[in-house]
Amino acid sequence: MRSYQVFASMSPELAVSVMSEIAKESPQAYKQALLATSASMNARPVYIQKLPFDKQVAAVRRTLSRVAANGVAEEILAVYFLECRVELLTEWLDLLGLKHEDGILEADSPPAPEKAALQKARDTFCKAGDDADRALLLRAFAAQSAIDWPDLEALLDG
Repeated sequence: MRSYQVFASMSPELAVSVMSEIAKESPQAYKQALLATSASMNARPVYIQKLPFDKQVAAVRRTLSRVAANGVAEEILAVYFLECRVELLTEWLDLLGLKHEDGILEADSPPAPEKAALQKARDTFCKAGDDADRALLLRAFAAQSAIDWPDLEALLDG
């Protein structure tokens, strides 16, 4: 699954929750999403900005669900977990034993853990709570271009 597919499968309610956190914690990233949306709609940015928030988010979600927007979708998901839910991200990275500083990986393309270790980390992470962001984090993490872990993809699809 790629980042645009994460947005395509995201519920409208979760999209509103994610984008409202991004708008609050990282207004520049939210503005980037709005600009990408206005460009894909051939609309002026002011038109998108004047829409009610839930309509803005619906338009952003539609835009980020397109193949051509994969790069922006990846960036928005990274911003969400690095700036809005860093505690969840660091919990996941610590379970995997990946070296990081405040959620930012030290290695550009970390090697995949063994399948059994990956499954154990996933099970532990998912059992720690029923927060919808836990499942979203796993999908977003697997969708990052730096992560090429077929075993994680298989675990998430299974």
